Amino acid sequence: MSFVFLLSLALQVACAVHVIRSGRPLYWIVLILIGSYLAILVYVLIAVIPDLGHNPHGRSAARTAMKVIDPQRRRRELQRQLELSNTIDNRRRLAEECLQQGDYVNAQELYQGLLTGMYATDPHFMEGLAHAQAGNEHYADARQTLDALTQANPNYKSNEVQLLHAHCLEELGDTEAALDEYRVLADSYPGEEGRFRYGRLLARSQHLAEARSVLQSQLRRAELMPRYYRRKEQEWLKAAKLELSRLGES
Repeated sequence: MSFVFLLSLALQVACAVHVIRSGRPLYWIVLILIGSYLAILVYVLIAVIPDLGHNPHGRSAARTAMKVIDPQRRRRELQRQLELSNTIDNRRRLAEECLQQGDYVNAQELYQGLLTGMYATDPHFMEGLAHAQAGNEHYADARQTLDALTQANPNYKSNEVQLLHAHCLEELGDTEAALDEYRVLADSYPGEEGRFRYGRLLARSQHLAEARSVLQSQLRRAELMPRYYRRKEQEWLKAAKLELSRLGES
């Protein structure tokens, strides 16, 4: 059987299942079987896409698919909105999108432009700027921004700020101060990155037995967590396993 035929058959079956599950008239199945690709296209446009728009999971899947197909789509839309209306909120959203995409140069420029006037010490904008500076490997600047954030906003609490500050200390060679901060984050950070970074820095600073203990405890703890949590944190759990393998047995 040719690939074209198998693909057509698979799509026809998928559409037929959708017809039954959505309660649509069964004549659609006949049309799909007779019309092959043309009928499938018509059915997707008329039935499947509208259903996705009304289903939360469908909308989420559609957004994910669009990010894969056209990762710059949202950024272009945000840029267009900013050109139409140069507001603080539009600049913030574009800065956040640049940061998420790893465009740290433009993110830094946008956040610096936001930190003026009544927003000169806005903690969210200062945090965004620090992330952009660290992304550009300007760790000294990022640390300075974070210190200024804490001084201007003493009541502002953020696990991400603490983690980024510890990372900057690590990159700047202040190992003991970084370890002190990572030690706290190993218990307080809502995820596995804090524990992994603590264990890795212990290993790098030749505290090998303690590093093994931290990483082994991290992996044992993760096994007790729900599957969705392990899936969400799989990047850091895989990194912890790799680091532990590199350290070898005690």
